[in-house]
Amino acid sequence: MKKSLKAVAGVLFSLSLLVAGCSQGASTNDGGGQAGAASGNASAMTKEPGVFVFAASGEYQPFSYFKDGQLTGFDIEIGNEIAKRLNLQPKPVTSPFSGIIAGVKEGRYDAAIASHAITEERKQQIDFADPYYLSGGQLFTRPDGTTSKLEELKGKEVAVALGTTHEKMAREYTDNIKTYDSDVTALRALEQGKHDVVITDSVVGEIAIAQGLKIKKSGAPLSEVQHGIAVRKGNSELLNKINEVLKQMHEDGTYLKLSEKYFNRDISKNE
Repeated sequence: MKKSLKAVAGVLFSLSLLVAGCSQGASTNDGGGQAGAASGNASAMTKEPGVFVFAASGEYQPFSYFKDGQLTGFDIEIGNEIAKRLNLQPKPVTSPFSGIIAGVKEGRYDAAIASHAITEERKQQIDFADPYYLSGGQLFTRPDGTTSKLEELKGKEVAVALGTTHEKMAREYTDNIKTYDSDVTALRALEQGKHDVVITDSVVGEIAIAQGLKIKKSGAPLSEVQHGIAVRKGNSELLNKINEVLKQMHEDGTYLKLSEKYFNRDISKNE
C-alpha cells in the first residue's frame, strides 16, 4: 500500500514539473511575441497598422483650429489627404505646439503637420519632408502701436507662442517675453491691452485681422521661411511617401485648391 502511494506521489510530482515547464514555455512565447510586436511597430511606417496619426496644435487658425467642434484647417486637410492617398485612416490629434516635436521623436505621432519652420536645430531631432509652404514672421501691434523693427523691442513686452522660431527671434532682442500655447491667444491678449508686440506668422495675423481683431501689421516682414512636415528620424519609408503625395497634390491641383480655400493664393510660392 505504501509502495502504491509512493508511486502515485511520484507520478503527481512528475506531472507538476511538466505543467510548470509548459507554463514557463507559454510565458516566454507570449513575452517574445509581445517584444517582437513592439519591435515591429518601432520599425513600421506608422505606429498603428492602417492609421496615420498626425499632430497639430488646434489653435493656429487657419492652419489648425476647431469649428463647430470639429478639428479642421489647412494642415488638417493636408494630413487627411496624405492619409487617403496612402490608404490609411487619418487620425489628427492636438497637442500644445511646444511638445509636438518631442511627440514625433518619441513615437507618439507618426508625423507633425503643424506649420513647423524648418530649422537646423529641429533637424537634429526629427526629419522633415519637402517644404509644403512658405511664410514668415511679422510684428503685430495695436492700431496705435509704433514698434516696427526688431531693434525696437528693447524695453517692450513681447508675446509669442512657446517653442516657436518667433520666440527664439524675440529673445535675441529682449528678455521681456510672455509666452502662450497659441499664437491666436497671444494676438487676442494684445488686442485687450496686454503686451506691446506679438511676433507671429504673417498669415496667421492677417487672418485674425480679417476676422475683426483690432491689431495691425507693423513694419516689413521679418523673414521668409520654409515649413515642413516632421517625421521620426529614420522613418524614410513614410518620409518618401509623404514627399510623393505632396508632389502628386501639386501636379493634380489638389494643393492649389486647398491653399486658395484658406488663403486665396498659393502659399507654396512667394507672393
